[in-house]
Amino acid sequence: MEDSKQIKKAAQTIDGGKVEDSTLKMEGGESKEENPSSTIDPQNTTLNPPSSTVRSDNPNAKWYVVHTYSGHENKVAATLKQRIESEHLEKKILDILVPMQDKIEIKGGKKLEVKEKIFPGYILVKMILDDTSWLAVRTTQGVTSFVGIGNKPTPISEAEVQTIIKFTKEEAPTFKQIFAADDTVKIIDGPFADFIGKIDSVDQEKGKVRVLVSIFGRETPVELDFLQVQKI
Repeated sequence: MEDSKQIKKAAQTIDGGKVEDSTLKMEGGESKEENPSSTIDPQNTTLNPPSSTVRSDNPNAKWYVVHTYSGHENKVAATLKQRIESEHLEKKILDILVPMQDKIEIKGGKKLEVKEKIFPGYILVKMILDDTSWLAVRTTQGVTSFVGIGNKPTPISEAEVQTIIKFTKEEAPTFKQIFAADDTVKIIDGPFADFIGKIDSVDQEKGKVRVLVSIFGRETPVELDFLQVQKI
């Protein structure tokens, strides 16, 4: 129960509540904004999610939430990692994390294990925040802003990050959400093949749906596997 509360808190910290996108003003001048016309290939997301293995720890480093173009999280993480190495920022930017979790997706009538981003459009960066490190992250292609209160990037706690990491490592993969209550579906396999029905409930853990099918003029609930139904 405590873990779920911490995960919810971390999600609220990242996704909204009182937290808003922000930029850090540089000393002696205005904050630097990224060219909004810059683009990244949304298909180039082959990088495995970075974890806490990049560099040695530093007690002064904090975790910050960085907003990116949606779908570009892995590309941003890879580009930032290259920038850290080329500009020798290893002592200022310690780690990059794209929180992901194993899910099962139904595609082409098959069950495929996929990585699903927990916070689409966001990455976590552990860094010692100063003008140099802020500028390196903020001007990385695909980054739109830091997340914080007012005009200051606001760190999240190490405990929240560890809870998120623990959540990403849950052993049993669950099904990626593809069905919802009241969806109209066609049954494509089993004794009720070709029947049309409406989903009454969804069991994500088991990959099952309960479909209300009209049989002899009466709605009859039928439990089916995700592979046995298709959205209309």
